[in-house]
This record gives sequence, structure tokens and C-alpha cells, in this order.
Amino acid sequence: MDELSAAQARRVALAAQGFCDRPHATPTMRTLTRTVARTGVLQVDSVNVLQRAHLMPLYSRMGPYDTDLLVRASSRRPRRLVEYFAHVQALMPVELWPLMQHRMDHYRAQRGKWGFAPDTDLEPRILAAVAERGPVTARDLDEEFSGPRVKEHWGWNWSDARRVLDYLAMVGDLAVAGRTRQFEVIYDLPERVLPAEVLRVPTPTPQEAVTALVRRAARSHGVASAQCLADYYRLRLQPAPGRPSVRTAVEQLVQEGELVPVRVEDWRRPAWLHRDARVPRRVGARALLSPFDPVVWERSRTEALFDFLYRIEIYTPVHKRVHGYYVLPFLLGDRLVARVDLKADRASRTLLVPGAFAEAGAPPETAYELVAELRRLAGWLGLEDVSVGSHGDLAPGLRSAWRASLAG
Repeated sequence: MDELSAAQARRVALAAQGFCDRPHATPTMRTLTRTVARTGVLQVDSVNVLQRAHLMPLYSRMGPYDTDLLVRASSRRPRRLVEYFAHVQALMPVELWPLMQHRMDHYRAQRGKWGFAPDTDLEPRILAAVAERGPVTARDLDEEFSGPRVKEHWGWNWSDARRVLDYLAMVGDLAVAGRTRQFEVIYDLPERVLPAEVLRVPTPTPQEAVTALVRRAARSHGVASAQCLADYYRLRLQPAPGRPSVRTAVEQLVQEGELVPVRVEDWRRPAWLHRDARVPRRVGARALLSPFDPVVWERSRTEALFDFLYRIEIYTPVHKRVHGYYVLPFLLGDRLVARVDLKADRASRTLLVPGAFAEAGAPPETAYELVAELRRLAGWLGLEDVSVGSHGDLAPGLRSAWRASLAG
């Protein structure tokens, strides 16, 4: 069995995620397509304290780019991406649509078991309305189809139309055609959203779909445990009897030579290396990673790869937060060397840094490299200044480095 050191495993993982790709001076649709081929999915989240979650992983790998590239890829022809529950809510390449059919069928079979049950009488009426009217938001249908909103479920205070539309999208009767400037979901029929050649693809069996998704997860990871491979597309590692199995998929890919068993230093779980994974001698990355970036979204993998204990504190009461509200790890080389709490204050056109924290063993240049990255991020966000607060052991050095950069 082959062996990888901890440092080699980090470099393999970062190369697989696109951090060793040669940057393009001006990112184009080709750059975006290459990057999404690395990440596999872009998680969608409504938090906009800094920048929308699905926009950040592209920035971290491509540098400053025109966000209209992603709008074009996900809402205009030729459509390259579509939104679905691929990880959680996420943008995924359109060719994954047939691989999600087993998930759609499962949601249909589990109807009403995830906290609310959409109105069965409304479903055909709303589906007919979408077919007749074309792309719609829930707001477009609320007056006609929605009664008073329920308040039993925190975070699920949705109108009747919204609940039915979301259910129809989950089971594949509708597809997400895009989002409005207010981030509202736009729904339409799949045949008006997805390329015809995608809809013509024969539906794979559930096990074929799971194996294909594990294959994609393995490419995006480079090196991974079974838990990592399962989590990437939110597959069950221990499925119910008769359900498709990640372990069966791994066994098949090992037999076919696509996955190679490896022993990774300090990893407790068995691991597999994708046969096409690069093992670079060095990684020259400098990037801030969104809390929803694929490099860090599976927290146990982040800890195993980087010895970096990471928890998002958005839903933690203010007095119990350790690092801040929206904290991004800072990747320098092949290590996570710091974390910073960030907020885009668009009214004052300032990137706020309430807190900055160095990791144990962070190199001396961490503050100066972080200043350079903060300056670049501010420019991409259309902000004119950076304001560093006092929270955290790295904050004084970061303020000094920022002042020095202004003086220089």
C-alpha cells in the first residue's frame, strides 16, 4: 500500500481543488468551467455579510473575476450549471441532473417527512401555472395560491406557493432557472431550463448514480476517506438495506484501478488516492476560503488535513463566539495559517476586519500576506478601504502591516 505524508495529502487535496492551476490574467468562461470541474459543486447560501457563498470559491481559485460569468453559466443559454440539492443547495454542472434522479425519487417517496407537507391539491395547479406562465418566483404566485403563512417551524415560515414550488423542484418536476437580484429562486419546467441533450440521457440505476458521484467526489478530493467521499454529494455512508452504497462504489472503483488504497500520516480512517491526482512538490496558494468552500466544509477532513479546528459561529450567541460571526480561514502555501472575521460595509465602502487570529506555527509573513489578500478582496468587492479591529492575537500585526502597506 502506498503512503502519503500529511504534507503530501494537503498538497494533493489543494491541487485537486484547483489551487495549482495556472491563473488566467482575466478570468473567462473557460476559467470558470475549469474551476467548477475541480470543485464539482458550488454551495449556495443566503448569508451576504461578505459575498454570496457560491461566488467565493471561484474567487479563491480564480482571483478577481466578473460575477456575471456565473450568472451567465447558471441562468442563460448555453446553460452550464443548475441549482439542486447536490451537496446541500448548490450549483452543479448540468450533466449531474440524471445522477440526481435517484435523490428526486427518494424525496418523492419521503414526501412530507422533512418537517412540512406541501398541499397535494395545490401541486397540479401550481405546476400548470408555471407551465403556462414561464419562469416564476414564489412571490409571483402568492396572491393566487397562498393563504396565511405558518409559523410553527423557525426558518420555514414559507408561503404555500413557496413550499409547493420547493417540493416540485426537489422531486424534479420543476428546476431552478436562476435567482433574482433579491436572491429569490426562479422556477421553471426542466425542459425550459436544462439542455435537451441532458434530459435525453438515460436515467442510471441508483447504484450507478452513486458510483458516478463517488467518482466525481474522488477527483475533487484527490485523496479521501469513505466519509469524505460520501459527504461531498451528501450520500449516506451507511444506507438502509436495499439502498445504493458508497462502499460498493469504492470497491468497484478500486477494482477498476481508479482509486488506489493509501495510508495517510496521522489519518485514522482508510484512504484512497485518485489515480489522476497530482502530488505537487509545493502549492503557492494565497486565498481566503469561504466557510462553505469545499476545502473546509467537511470539518473532520479539514482537521485531518490541516490540523485546523473550524466551526462556523453564525448561529452562536454573540457572547459565546470565539472568533466572530463570519470567519474565513486564510490559506498560505499548503497550510491554513490564520482566520479572519470579515464584513463588507457597503455603505462606507469598507472591508471590516473585526478579528484576526494566527494559527500555531504561522510564518512571520502571515500578516503581510493577509494584508495583500484583503486589499485584493476589497477591490473585487468594490470597497475602497480596509479597517482592522482589535479582536485576536493577529490583529495588532495586521494593523501594522496595513499601515506599512499604505506608507509604502
